[in-house]
Amino acid sequence: MVTAVRISLSSVASRAAAVVMMLLLSSACQAQLSSTFYDNTCPNALRTIRTAIRSAIARERRMAASLIRLHFHDCFVQGCDASILLDNSPSITSEKFVIQNNNSARGYEVIDQAKSAVENVCPGVVSCADILAVAARDASEYVGGPSWTVKLGRRDSTTASPSLASRDLPRFTDSLESLLSLFGTKGLSARDMVALSGSHTIGQAQCVTFRDRIYSNGSDIDAGFASTRRRNCPTTANGNGNLAPLDLVTPNSFDNNYFKNLLQKKGLLQSDQVLFSGGSTDSIVSEYSRTPSTFSSDFASAMIKMGDIEPLTGSSGIIRRICSAVN
Repeated sequence: MVTAVRISLSSVASRAAAVVMMLLLSSACQAQLSSTFYDNTCPNALRTIRTAIRSAIARERRMAASLIRLHFHDCFVQGCDASILLDNSPSITSEKFVIQNNNSARGYEVIDQAKSAVENVCPGVVSCADILAVAARDASEYVGGPSWTVKLGRRDSTTASPSLASRDLPRFTDSLESLLSLFGTKGLSARDMVALSGSHTIGQAQCVTFRDRIYSNGSDIDAGFASTRRRNCPTTANGNGNLAPLDLVTPNSFDNNYFKNLLQKKGLLQSDQVLFSGGSTDSIVSEYSRTPSTFSSDFASAMIKMGDIEPLTGSSGIIRRICSAVN
């Protein structure tokens, strides 16, 4: 009788272990991002997002760079969870006002418009985090940059972290060593970092971010280039918000001219020029300046890799009804 009981208990334990294993495997499957995530639940999601993004960039070409940057600034803080979109509230301190984002990160209203359009089609299904990821791809494609297959299934955070944003987002004064370390903590290689920096082939920067560089008379900046940029960037603080294209040659086209500029000491930001300054990334910059197809391919791969940074999946997080607030 005792033996029979032991056998029975052993059988129960085995079945229980099998059930637990199946649940774990199921959970692991649910946690994987997939390009087909919305095929059944919201088949028109990607088309709806693309329409909103293309319309916004058609109105303002600069928005393409802003949307790519917004996805980047989201993923580097708490992972790709749309935390950057949250406004201040009694329970949340927004990431929008840390020095790397304040008066700099933009395009929030475009994501809101895309979210509203998707909510009209299939309410409560598509996350703001996924919209950010899709918007970045569509923005790149619209201005002649690479496209890639976006993996989907991220969920939205219920928290924001200005302290992590301040710590983890790069600054325009960062050294090469700081940048390599920062990207490395996110699982991104030196090559990923240089490729992602290539998004500065489009977009603009504020005078306050490059004033010290163009008035420094340093050996790492072309004198003629610095002189040209001084015209719209006075030494006084009242010009802080004046804008200049990061790539003076082809500012509205996603190409490899950014890297050609670095070879000529014409990087607008210090954090740009350090990529080609006698350091370990010089060879990558040179390669991208010679071979645009390699840069394009590497940029797409790096964007996919960045989109995999610590997403909330499965039952973690929520699907926000509006991107700026928790439900």
